[in-house]
Amino acid sequence: MTGYGLFLRLMRAMTNYLIKNVSLVNEGSITKKDVLIIDQFIARIGQIDPSPNYHIIDGSGKYLLPGIIDAQVHFREPGLTHKADLYTESRAAIAGGVTSFIDMPNTEPNVLSMEVCKEKYALAKKRSWANYAFSLGVNHTNLDLVINTNLADVLLVTDDGLYFSGKGNILADRPDMMEKLFSGCKSLIAIHSEKEAIIEANENLYRQQYGEDIPIKMHPLIRSEKACYEATKDAIAIAEKHQTRLHILHLSTEIETHLFRNDIPLCDKKITTEVSVHHLWFSDKDYERLGAKIKWNPAIKSDKDRKGLLKALLDDRIDIITTDHAPHTLEEKQGNYFQAKSGAPLIQHSLNCLLEMHQQGLIPLEKIVEKMCHNPAILYQIDKRGFVREGFYADLVLIDLSQEWQVSPENILYKCGWSPLEGTVFHNKVLQTFVNGELSYDQGVFSEVPSGQALQKYSAS
Repeated sequence: MTGYGLFLRLMRAMTNYLIKNVSLVNEGSITKKDVLIIDQFIARIGQIDPSPNYHIIDGSGKYLLPGIIDAQVHFREPGLTHKADLYTESRAAIAGGVTSFIDMPNTEPNVLSMEVCKEKYALAKKRSWANYAFSLGVNHTNLDLVINTNLADVLLVTDDGLYFSGKGNILADRPDMMEKLFSGCKSLIAIHSEKEAIIEANENLYRQQYGEDIPIKMHPLIRSEKACYEATKDAIAIAEKHQTRLHILHLSTEIETHLFRNDIPLCDKKITTEVSVHHLWFSDKDYERLGAKIKWNPAIKSDKDRKGLLKALLDDRIDIITTDHAPHTLEEKQGNYFQAKSGAPLIQHSLNCLLEMHQQGLIPLEKIVEKMCHNPAILYQIDKRGFVREGFYADLVLIDLSQEWQVSPENILYKCGWSPLEGTVFHNKVLQTFVNGELSYDQGVFSEVPSGQALQKYSAS
């Protein structure tokens, strides 16, 4: 950052904002409030008189939310920056109301040591518009290292995405590895839950019928309900045996939802899970229209699964909402079933999707905030974020539920330049996003420099 850039950032940090007469969605209620931001923090909430020192924002008719925490993204830096990077994707994030993210370890090199993890933190410090954290990867090569590492400041250990670098790296398919890791690792462990053996058998079955040109619509039959359910069931059994904190990433089937509890508070749960936005928004009916653009792992499945996931989200068997934002270039999404890469960009539009579902009568605003803001902070023990509380960081999103707009190439901010939602008309809009008290995004205009900070973990004791 240049000296002038730092000067601009410091000057903006001294701006005190007073958001007046806004509908605050926070901690299970919607109330008309004023919110005062001083420097990086929320200073006061209530009825607040204006002052010449405050920059006034009229929130009349608008809603104010805590900043979204997306706990499952792939921003591709380092090593894969032809398709995405920390700067571009975090910029797209704040335009969509996402103020914090947790990045997965399948960059190049894979994040298999604390040294590589620290290098990613150093990159983000200079380049990230949103607050950031980076997971520590685990596979068969570094299992002992992870078990013997002090993980007090690490938000999670995960195998997610590492299967792309070779077979045998999905923990859910390796009970021997899970037994060793779950018994020896005290950190929260998040896993990609599919059985490779079942997937490979399905691939071989459809190869016999179609050769290499398997239709994309067969994706949910190859990465099947059984592959997901068997993996999740077995992983939970091993985690319960060792009293491990286990988190199942991107749940995709209705049948899996019945493996999770909703009779205890999230802070007391050992076994937790999430749903990604695409599994709530799309179904297998959309493969005909969108093809490989919605090819994710685990696969988008049936409408029954989509509805079952939403039901489990509403009754608290599913704890948080993520995106699994995983950009590829359009060229990388071409080719036959085996050539087209899995994953797609979503973080700029995730809140819009959930707000649209709210406007369709499918989910309350309070539940969106619980699952996208409050619960990620609780689950990953993130300090002073995820809630609108006095003394917490001013990560805030101002939204309008009466503005209509359409996703188009002209307003897509992902480095890859496309979205499976292109052409979608939303009836809600992110107006302003505050990150650490700075107005980082203001109706299409970004601040001069990024203002993201490293997420800090609080003690659960």
